[in-house]
Amino acid sequence: MQLSNRVQIKDFPKSNYLSSLKKTVRTFLRRKCDWSIGIYTGESPFQLSSPENIKNPVLTAKDVTDIPADLVADPFMVCENGIWYMFFEVLNSLNFKGEIGLATSKDGLNWRYEQIIIREDFHLSYPYVFKFQNEYYMIPESYKANAIRLYKAVEFPTKWTLVKTLLEGSDYVDSSIFNFHDQWWMFTTSPQGNILHLYYADELMGNWVKHPQSPLIEGNFHISRPGGRVIVSDGKIFRYTQDVVGFYGNQVRAYEITNLTTTNYEEKEIIHNPVIKGSGAGWNKIGMHNIDPHQLDNGKWIACVDGYQIVFVFGMAERKRIKIMTKANAKK
Repeated sequence: MQLSNRVQIKDFPKSNYLSSLKKTVRTFLRRKCDWSIGIYTGESPFQLSSPENIKNPVLTAKDVTDIPADLVADPFMVCENGIWYMFFEVLNSLNFKGEIGLATSKDGLNWRYEQIIIREDFHLSYPYVFKFQNEYYMIPESYKANAIRLYKAVEFPTKWTLVKTLLEGSDYVDSSIFNFHDQWWMFTTSPQGNILHLYYADELMGNWVKHPQSPLIEGNFHISRPGGRVIVSDGKIFRYTQDVVGFYGNQVRAYEITNLTTTNYEEKEIIHNPVIKGSGAGWNKIGMHNIDPHQLDNGKWIACVDGYQIVFVFGMAERKRIKIMTKANAKK
């Protein structure tokens, strides 16, 4: 029985064979959270499931062609002139920093990876993209830069530039922005994910003010961390939240905001919770933690979601794959 090209069973003294075998396996085998992206559909933004006419996941790290990738996650999407554009975190295998990737689709169901569109010296994730006054903006999670940074598309969807630092500080993670009654609002959380803050502003690039009831939630890992796009539909507001009790990336819940003014805030849990969770098998076996739903012309809903399973990979083989891919990209 050959364990590797150089290590064989006969190389171990019989007395310590088992312990040596375990050490060898630990050296070459590593446990990995394999995040990928899927598409769900349904009758409402709270009752969604995997459609029968596609095979999820629709995007994985293997689809990334311009950098070696460990995972893809945190998807957000928009539809422009009949084409769907999805933005998401790509974890670079070389430096383990998140970069923002782009994929496109003609029907919202079948996707093609395009390229990395935003790369910084610090980690990026959670690319919350939105349209305002016919311009596209994005707030990627960038707490490693000690700021909430607003980007604008100068050539949508591939070229983006930083236009404003909305807030400075290291306490802002997974910031989720929306407009309601001509007022801008933004949820954001602590890096630990247990404190939910709320800010508001009269203008997108104006002065952001901390809500007097902020922090809205403290110490509750069920509902403190934003988990996707805030929905404003038929005069109602709904926010998604990551439930990370037990482990990170567990499931996503939804809450209806029933009272939102510059002085008051109230919310209530919806009936259909959790909205998404681990399936117990396959690509999202263990858990899910992000959702971005959109209503279609026929009244139904489509959402990009993410999920993960635990896989085991051989370290030496993985390093060799990264090395080969890096050399190939360098020749382009």
